[in-house]
This record gives sequence, structure tokens and C-alpha cells, in this order.
Amino acid sequence: MDFDLTEEQRLLKDSVDGLLTDSYDFESRKKYMNEKGGWSKAVWGKLAEQGLLGLPFAEADGGFGGGGVETMIVMEALGKALVLEPYLATVVIGGGFLRHGGSDAQKAAHLPGIIDGSRTLAFAQLEKNSRYDLFDVATSAKKKGSGWVIDGEKFVVLNGENADTLVVTARTKGDRRDKTGIGAFLVPAGAKGVTKKSYPTQDGLHAADITLTGVEVGADAAIGNPEDSLALIERVVDEARVALCAEAVGLMDESLKTTVEYIKTRKQFGVAIGTFQSLQHRASDMFVAAEQARSMSMFATMASDFEDAHERSNAIAAAKVQIGKSLKFVGQQSIQLHGGIGMTMEAKIGHYFKRLTMIENTFGDTEYHQRRVADAGGLI
Repeated sequence: MDFDLTEEQRLLKDSVDGLLTDSYDFESRKKYMNEKGGWSKAVWGKLAEQGLLGLPFAEADGGFGGGGVETMIVMEALGKALVLEPYLATVVIGGGFLRHGGSDAQKAAHLPGIIDGSRTLAFAQLEKNSRYDLFDVATSAKKKGSGWVIDGEKFVVLNGENADTLVVTARTKGDRRDKTGIGAFLVPAGAKGVTKKSYPTQDGLHAADITLTGVEVGADAAIGNPEDSLALIERVVDEARVALCAEAVGLMDESLKTTVEYIKTRKQFGVAIGTFQSLQHRASDMFVAAEQARSMSMFATMASDFEDAHERSNAIAAAKVQIGKSLKFVGQQSIQLHGGIGMTMEAKIGHYFKRLTMIENTFGDTEYHQRRVADAGGLI
């Protein structure tokens, strides 16, 4: 495969790297964490001005018609800068539901706001005891006239505190773990019956536990077939996993760079510790792990366009396994080579490790995806 970027893709990379270099140093990030919802509206506006929020959407819908590679480029850059803004929740996941399953009316109602930065979304999927199984849904959606009444609880909803619209998975028929009878619904975050409990997560982002009690939505709230949307949900989550793989690569790149810079300047016994051969070997091993992750991130990006759902999900699961192994190694080595200072809130390397750890556990940890690959007949 040819993994060289096109001229347009190189310009995109330079553009987003330049924007984040100017707007997102570590001290600025600390300030953004204290804003309402835990991220900067000003930075979000800059992302919109550069067209990054409209990147994956069709030109007919007001976007730029970008594909998986363009999203990979942006997510790597967001990872390197430890960006807090809800690009994954809004553009990749929320936008993914609209791109793959939304009606023309739904796209017209939501995409302009996403693209210009005035609207953010959140994916309300995780439930108590559901673990990583997307089909494990107890939240119910019952018919009422032409519309629906939704009842249930969702947990750890990223950007749930600030989102204007929630994408809620709910069961329209069947038992809790049936793979049919699952729908995805667009629910206004301020709708009557929606309550939120917000909190910061370990990596500095914000999430919310959301309770839906008798929330009434119209027939136009259902994305696609409300009785058979699991395939749509799986496809969008697969794309989110691919985006997380790219973000992890950016985080690993910056972790390695920061660690190498540190061991070149940190002195012990009168010399820089980077001159010790054992530490050089560890840094080399970190580089190899990061490059393995990069290769699998590229593979996952290509696989996200596979039409065969089984082939696509198996390839992305394999990528998530390698990413999980690499990020754990790179993150742990980064902390160890920094020593005690790596455990302090003042040192940015610890924040990179926290985000890497959260990525490893989002939409399936390494062990979960290893089982998926093994069940599919693959080898890890």
C-alpha cells in the first residue's frame, strides 16, 4: 500500500499542526480544563473556521468530503496536543450516525450546526453491566402515537454535560441482549425528562451519567431503522475506534519526544542519563512500539472503508489490540524514565499516559479485542 500523503493531505496536516501549536500549549490546556464543560469554545471556533469540523461530511451537505485518512491526520494532531474539545464525540461519532444513517431532513437539521461549531453531540450508549457489548441495551423506546418514549440510564457519556443533542441507543423490542430490536435516536439534551450528573474523567475530559425518564421524541428522532440499527451502531463505533487509534499514535509520538528530550537533559552522576546505554535501549524499544502502532493505525484507517462488516470489524479489532499493547508500553516507559516527576500534575507526561490509558479502555480494551479476533479465527 502507498501510505504517502497527497499534497492536499500534507496541507491539512500542516494546517492543523500549526493551529494547535499556536493555540494549545500545556499551560493553555490547563486553563481550558477550567472552562464550562472542560474545553475551550474559542478553540472549537478555530477548528470550525479551518473547516476541520466539516471535514468528513459530503460537499452536498456543506462539508469537505474528507475520508478516513483525513480524519486520521486530524486525530493524530489532536492527540499530540492533548486536545480536550469534543471532536470524537461530535464529528466522528455523532456525525458518523448522520453520515451513514441520517435522513436528508436530519442532516439538514444537525450538520450545519456541527460544521460551524454551534452544535455539539454526545453518544449515550454505555449502560450498567453492559461492558463493551454494543447490543446489551436495556434502555427502552416505546411507541407513542407516531413518536417514541425513551426510558433508561446511560453512563460515562463523553461531552454529555455540554452536548446540544444526544445520540441514544434504545431497545424497541426484544430482550436486553438480543441483537435485533435496537434503535439509535436523536434526543435534545434539554428535553423534558433528561437529567445529567457531570464529572471530570481521569484524562481531563468531562463526562456525564444521564437518566432519561419518559422522554418523548418524534418519529423523526430515529436514525435509520429503529428496530434494526445494530449494524449502523457497530459501523460508527468501528470508525470511532479507528479515530482513537490515530489519536493514540499522536499521543505516543509526543510521549516519546518528551521522554527523549528529558533524558537528554536530566543529569545523574554528573552526566545526562540519556548517555546510559540501558536507557537508550528502552527509548529505542518505545520507538519500535510506536511505529508498530502507527502501521496498525494506517491499516485500520484503510479497513474502515471495507464494505464487508465482518472483515472490517476483525481488522479494526486487531489494530486496537496492537494499539493497546503499544500505548501501555510507551506510556509506562515514559513515566519510568521520567522518574517521580512523571507522577506529578505539573509534568505533562503523566497527562499523556492518563489519556492513553483511557483510550485503551474505550470501546473495548485489549483483552476484549483479542477475544474478538480469536473468535473470528485470527491470530494475535
